[in-house]
Amino acid sequence: MNIVSKFTVGSDEGIDNLFDVIRPSVSSLYKDLVPKDDIKNYIQHLDRRKIINELNDLSNQLIMTYQDEKPIGYSILKSGSRYPELSEEKKATEISFVILQEYNSPEARQSHWKKCRAAVTFTDVIWINMLTHDPLLDFLKESGFSIAKETHSGPFQLPSYLLTMDITKG
Repeated sequence: MNIVSKFTVGSDEGIDNLFDVIRPSVSSLYKDLVPKDDIKNYIQHLDRRKIINELNDLSNQLIMTYQDEKPIGYSILKSGSRYPELSEEKKATEISFVILQEYNSPEARQSHWKKCRAAVTFTDVIWINMLTHDPLLDFLKESGFSIAKETHSGPFQLPSYLLTMDITKG
C-alpha cells in the first residue's frame, strides 16, 4: 500500500480526482440522515466551474491523498477565510479534511494531515467546520483541534462543530 499526499492544481485531472472523492464522501456522510434523493440531487448539482474558480484563487490550495494512485482524500485550504468570533489581528485559514471511509486508516490520516499541517505554517489559526458525526472528528481533536462552538453546516444544515487550532510561530 503506497499512500501519497500532494498539492494538486485545478486541472481537468485534478478536478476529476477531487470529484472522485467528493461524490462518495457526501453519500457516505449523509446516508443515514438525509433522504437518498436529496443527496443524489445535491451531488448532481455540484458546480464544477465554481470549484475550478475557487481553486484558481491564489489564496486557496488543494491537497489530494492517493492510495496506490487512487484518490482517497482531499483538503481545500482557504487563506484569509474567517469565522465571526476570530480576532481581526490573527491570520486565519479554513480547511476541509476528507478521507473516504473505506480508506480511513492511520496511515492515510497521518499522510494527509502532515501535508495539510506543512501548508499552514504561514497562518495564526486554522479552522474547520465539521459535522458532529464525522468519523474524522476524533482524529482532528487528537491532532490538536479544539471545539470553539456548536453550529450547523453543510448543504443540509446538520449539527456541526467549529474546530480551531492555534499555530505556534517558530
